[in-house]
Amino acid sequence: MSFDLQKIIESKRALRHNLAARPVGEKLRMLDLLREWELAIRGRVIHSDASRPCEEPAPYLSGHKER
Repeated sequence: MSFDLQKIIESKRALRHNLAARPVGEKLRMLDLLREWELAIRGRVIHSDASRPCEEPAPYLSGHKER
């Protein structure tokens, strides 16, 4: 495996260009799929009605302990 920073940068640029060229509907489907994967990784279940998926909000971790 070689580490060629220029190739990595060019590859990322090509991927961004490819994603930007896709239709909006396809981008939205990709976002829905990513959201489903994220929820599955977290172990949460999507509670959906007929119109849209819903979930509990993620817990906020403030970085300090309550007294």
